[in-house]
Amino acid sequence: MCDAVKARLCAGDHRPAAAEFRPKPLGTANRALDKMIQRVPPVVRKPTAEAAVYSLNWLTATGSGILVAAIIAGLIMGFTPWKLILTYGKTLMRVRFSLLTIATMLSIGYMTRYSGLDATMGLAFARTGVLYPFFGTLLGWLGVALTGSDTSSNVLFGSLQRISAEQVGVSPTLMAAANSCGGVMGKMIDAQSIVVASTATEWYGHEGDILRYVFFHSIALAALVGIMVTLQAYVFPFTRLVVR
Repeated sequence: MCDAVKARLCAGDHRPAAAEFRPKPLGTANRALDKMIQRVPPVVRKPTAEAAVYSLNWLTATGSGILVAAIIAGLIMGFTPWKLILTYGKTLMRVRFSLLTIATMLSIGYMTRYSGLDATMGLAFARTGVLYPFFGTLLGWLGVALTGSDTSSNVLFGSLQRISAEQVGVSPTLMAAANSCGGVMGKMIDAQSIVVASTATEWYGHEGDILRYVFFHSIALAALVGIMVTLQAYVFPFTRLVVR
């Protein structure tokens, strides 16, 4: 189900699937920003107002499942409810700065979206012509590096990838997949992943060292994916691998 939802988002289809169970989220609109910013062609097919609504999908959120599993595991291991609360409190104190960093990076992702920076970068990549399959893959890599989420990158750049691919004459399906595949290679350098890694290993204050160690690997792997996508776009028999 998760892969199906990602594929639809990346292809620019934001309609809910009929088979999905969608509990009503708790949402709050930012009245000063909601519907005040528009995305216009060629980023989207027609002018579309950007919604600024915070939605808490409390039932389907990943953290909800982890919390329930942790409580059950703690009780099975013999922890009392009070000791569970104390343990969670100590954990929150240990990761308080990491949580603040992750929240800050998430806010940067939203700022990138509402300021139009993501669309500007996407249009710049689209002007690379025949090299667009390569640089479009790097756009997905950049999206995950900025937002920390492959799904968020697909939401931000999915429709742009499709429209740009149609303009260049490349398969939109291929570029939608390239956005997601390139994004996976950016996961190792996004701030959230690095902060989680430093926290899990108790290597606090060395986030910059971690970034330097993995940055070359990330960009090299993204480039390899970009080369493969370029071959699939233009070179036979790789073009036979693309769904038409």
